[in-house]
Amino acid sequence: MPNCPRRFVCFDDEGASNLNIGITCYPLIGGSGILATALGTELAQRGHRVHFFSSAPPVRLDLTQPGIFFHQVVVKEYSLFTYPDYTLPLAVRMAEVGQAQRLDVFHVHYAVPHATAAYLAVQMLAASARHQPKIITTLHGTDTTLLGQDPGYRPAIEHALAHSDAITTVSESLRKETLATFAIERPVEVIHNFFAPSARRRTREEVRAELGVSPDEFLAVHASNLRPLKRIDLLLRTLAAVRNSRPVRLLIVAGAPFAPYEALLDDLGLRDRVIVKEGAREVEDYLLAADAGLYSSEHESFGLSILETLSYGKPVVAFAIGGIPEVVVNGESGFLHPFGDVEAMAGSLESLADSPERANAMGAQGRRRAETHFTANQIVPQYEALYRRIAR
Repeated sequence: MPNCPRRFVCFDDEGASNLNIGITCYPLIGGSGILATALGTELAQRGHRVHFFSSAPPVRLDLTQPGIFFHQVVVKEYSLFTYPDYTLPLAVRMAEVGQAQRLDVFHVHYAVPHATAAYLAVQMLAASARHQPKIITTLHGTDTTLLGQDPGYRPAIEHALAHSDAITTVSESLRKETLATFAIERPVEVIHNFFAPSARRRTREEVRAELGVSPDEFLAVHASNLRPLKRIDLLLRTLAAVRNSRPVRLLIVAGAPFAPYEALLDDLGLRDRVIVKEGAREVEDYLLAADAGLYSSEHESFGLSILETLSYGKPVVAFAIGGIPEVVVNGESGFLHPFGDVEAMAGSLESLADSPERANAMGAQGRRRAETHFTANQIVPQYEALYRRIAR
């Protein structure tokens, strides 16, 4: 990085700013953590220095990559507290690194507790007239759709958003819902999620052989953290409603234990038609092995797994809720149905299984849409522009 006064953002020879960016996210498998990790990785490849804050290394973060730094937040248990506190240790860690590394921005994913911690960190630095990073809060859905409906959390979220220097959402649908939920005076910007596929180490045929799926079977895939809003019950009922001559099976790539749904699997007689892979990190291998994606969420701010599925040329069958229609074009890259219409979902899956040509054509449309609208080259520069604008 070129020499410049420490209180200013530095610029390289081409006039583009090299930034010191702090990213705070959850480390587990989930859309926000995956997006935050991919964003930090892309930013580091573009010459920025990226500092991650979390209780553990994010699962997809490569700590050997130049420009990537990880600062673990250690939570201690004291008998004084009924429950261990994460927000305060996080704020202290962010303040320490923010000052020592002269961070330009704290980019936090989720308002609670991350934006609150960022605000506390900036206030601690301000109290001693030290360097103060700007705060950018990205909402992924839960802050608005779940915690925002709880009067015990809503005022805290509104406070964190009011003291953010910029607010973004991952879809237009979530932006509208956020504005309807919270009293926010500043603009809320939409920057969609993106997907940057990694190099594959196995072929489609190898993965299907590992799964025990024969060439004549149609394989639908579902990848999620299995939270209640993913409605795994409706997912399984959709598969149970499929009736056609070609065998249709379902692969569930689970980011959490599948045990709560085992009984329903047996009740619906799906034991031989469902394959579950828990804790798999090579999710993309399984997307490559599938023929279509099947998603049954009742709330979805964007649908990062859906985008990943489209990126691998697989059509998607899902409910038309939240931000999903911003990703999937109904009738072109997949089929979207009113929430809860299991029979319609099953019918669409049957039509794809019965017509491989149609499934391939719709999958190709989905890949083109993903490559046109939702790649790192389209999305990351939007974040860079936001950082520069706020940092100045």
